[in-house]
Amino acid sequence: MAENVNEKDTPWHHGEADEYLDRFSSNREGLSGEQARERLEESGENILRGERETSVFSLLLRQLHSPLIYLLAGAAAVSLIPGHYTDAAVILAVILINTALGFFQEYKAEKALASLKRLAAPQARVKRDGQVELIKAALVVPGDIIVLETGDRVPADGRVIASYDLRVDESMLTGESEAVAKVSKSLPRETALADRTNVVHMSTSVVGGRGEAVVVATGMRTQLGVIAEQVETTEKEATPLQKRMSRLSGILGGVGIGLAVAVFGVGVATGQAWVEMALFSVAVAVSAIPEGLPAVISVTLAIGVKRMSRRNAIIRRLSAVETLGSTTVICTDKTGTVTRNQMTVTHIWAGGKDYAVSGEGHALEGRVVAENHGADPDEQIVVRRLHSIGMGANNSRLVDRQGERRLDGSPTETAILAASLKGLGIGAAEEDRPRRIDEVPFSSDRKYMAVLVESDGDRRILAKGAPERILDRCSRMVSEDQPVELTDELRKQVLDKNEELAGGALRVIAAAYRDSPGLEELGDEDVAGLTFVGLWGMIDPPREDAVQAIADARKAGIHVVMVTGDHAITAAAIARQAGIAGEADQAATGLEVERMSDEELVRHAFGPGVFARVSPSHKLRILKALKDHGEVVAMTGDGVNDAPALKGADIGVAMGIAGTEVARNASDMTLADDNFASIVSAVEEGRVIFNNLQRVIFYLLATNLGEVLALVASLVLGLPLPLTAVMILWINLITDGVCDIPLGLEPNARDVLGEPPRRPGSPILDAPMLRRMSILAVVIAAGTLFAFWRELEATGIERAQSMAFTTLAAFQWFKAYSARSRRRSVFSLGFFGNRWLNAGVGLAIVLQILAVHTEVGRNLLSTTPLSLVDWLRVAAVSATVLLVDEGIKLVRRATI
Repeated sequence: MAENVNEKDTPWHHGEADEYLDRFSSNREGLSGEQARERLEESGENILRGERETSVFSLLLRQLHSPLIYLLAGAAAVSLIPGHYTDAAVILAVILINTALGFFQEYKAEKALASLKRLAAPQARVKRDGQVELIKAALVVPGDIIVLETGDRVPADGRVIASYDLRVDESMLTGESEAVAKVSKSLPRETALADRTNVVHMSTSVVGGRGEAVVVATGMRTQLGVIAEQVETTEKEATPLQKRMSRLSGILGGVGIGLAVAVFGVGVATGQAWVEMALFSVAVAVSAIPEGLPAVISVTLAIGVKRMSRRNAIIRRLSAVETLGSTTVICTDKTGTVTRNQMTVTHIWAGGKDYAVSGEGHALEGRVVAENHGADPDEQIVVRRLHSIGMGANNSRLVDRQGERRLDGSPTETAILAASLKGLGIGAAEEDRPRRIDEVPFSSDRKYMAVLVESDGDRRILAKGAPERILDRCSRMVSEDQPVELTDELRKQVLDKNEELAGGALRVIAAAYRDSPGLEELGDEDVAGLTFVGLWGMIDPPREDAVQAIADARKAGIHVVMVTGDHAITAAAIARQAGIAGEADQAATGLEVERMSDEELVRHAFGPGVFARVSPSHKLRILKALKDHGEVVAMTGDGVNDAPALKGADIGVAMGIAGTEVARNASDMTLADDNFASIVSAVEEGRVIFNNLQRVIFYLLATNLGEVLALVASLVLGLPLPLTAVMILWINLITDGVCDIPLGLEPNARDVLGEPPRRPGSPILDAPMLRRMSILAVVIAAGTLFAFWRELEATGIERAQSMAFTTLAAFQWFKAYSARSRRRSVFSLGFFGNRWLNAGVGLAIVLQILAVHTEVGRNLLSTTPLSLVDWLRVAAVSATVLLVDEGIKLVRRATI
């Protein structure tokens, strides 16, 4: 076997085809059976390596690896020592519930590698011993000659050695929707991946012609294999929310353990019984932990997922919901995301005059209007002749699907047909087309197509294609509605106009005709002596809603960067039209990206903001540079080539319509409508959800801090334990649980897109919220201890604990309303602005009544019934938290 066949970076496109046949000790008749068997042993099967899956047991252990879980487990163990089995059972149940929630949330295997493996072609045609054989694609080896025909999926990477109008759809690798015409000639070494027209790649599809190629790479050495390896090795970083929650869990766990140990030590040192101090310590530890926090975060994020789905953003990872709100940079593809992925004729040049064409994409609403002159296009014979050629020399069709008229065909031909129908009127349907007699089809060599048609007994050749090729076959030109000789001056005029339109990133197609009475068949030699008619200039323009969304993103402090496989001129033009780049900004190509440092990449991203002709490795490099700069990056993609970048981004955004399954499985979010505007809508929802999470976490931690203060203060004051561990768990899980979830549903009350993104390292609760929380915690602790002390003096410990327990629960009812806003008064928000919160507080009241007035509640929580007067005292004391918080908000509004 030849040397270097396993070298991934070998420039297979550079050098003549026969060189690679020699290099692989092969020839155009293929390998022998013996050679193939030897190479299969050396190189292995032509398959993609799978990624090691996380076992169910490992996933389960991951949920238990948390400071909060350790603390709860210790509390349960300590509760068993004095025989408080109910307390221990309840605490263990909390551990099991939280573990189960986390386990089922993360029980999603990464499917990107499995999808890549399914993409591999199941069978392949190869030449062995001079005969064409159909074999399993897994048995293809380097040096094999693969035979490719229309409809085939390419089984391995190969260097083309023969092409007969071979055309391959490489959109899954390059992102370009147009099929690539393949050739066998050598290309320069520095040619970018998307421009390597003499190489075919594994799992791309043959859409036209036929050809042969010598296999140069198989399995993980192919371009698809390189991508598979990048997906496998790309680490999925923790989201900002996960990082914040991890820090918070560590802090709470440390505080809980520290307080529990301190309370136990102080109590025993001052002569308290160690059993009583152990129970005190358990209560302190349990009070320091917001046991319901994991569950309520999951529920709040799940609600956010449902909201986002209504706005065409489908979330695959719950934690990604909040990350969207932290996004500082969006790296977006061009085709189909910023644009419609529908070529549109926007400019016509005929008879020496310019005409503009309105309307977007395949929509037939629009007009052809004069541009900088007074000629009426409807009265210009040359313009109508151009429309007629656009109808006649066209293989696309206007079809009726489910009562809706749509264009069906290639992007270029549907754009021309749409423009012709706008000019001639929608009534110019299929029956108005001239009868086609013969055709010279388009090929990559001739770069034009021509048809012989008949209308009203007259036969005519209609042709369209690359302007240079059409001009070469013309001898006349329509000028001022009259055919004249095509002089050098007129030829230069056409070429100058072509260059002008192409310089504006338009794809330019020329049209010509010739009357041909008596012609029966059409050949290349007949397509000559044509009369030049005009030019169509077309582009895939930006969506109007995407342009607005990009402006909204800028307003929200988010920088938009275009990263595309398309040509630099086209990318820069679309970026300027969409508001991403300035008038003088140019795109950086993949070759330039390779020469740039990380600092230069970041500067270009925040300057012109356009990268073109990029490969998967370029995307990863741009992504890493931005992330290392401290940015939270959302990356869009639709092809297999985008999978590594989608997985590596903070938010990977795949296309739901045009995207491959591989891209969707590697992403965090899928756009149901492939529209950039949906990303900005998702960012808005992400910010709203983070605000709601802040409310929930503030609400829960204020409760926990109040409980801790009450317990520590009771020890300092020499009072008995005011709350048992089970009572604290009831407050933290039941009372808070039915109130905090509705807080996660609080409707948006401000323009969140008018605010800058949160800094990635910023804490969940900022300094003003911590101060507010501390003040309210003191109020809660003081009110709870007051109710306990008063009843302890009058009746006894059991009734005093019931009074403290109910007062603490009632504090949560009032605090739920005050937590709805950081600045606005609950009275200005209205008590009925969040009907779910009203229902939650109502349910909490009912559950508290059941806890103290039913036998089950008394047995579980060791409570005693309260009188009506007791309930009124509870309400009066607990309402103070609402009044104090209203005062805090008043001061904040006055000082900001």
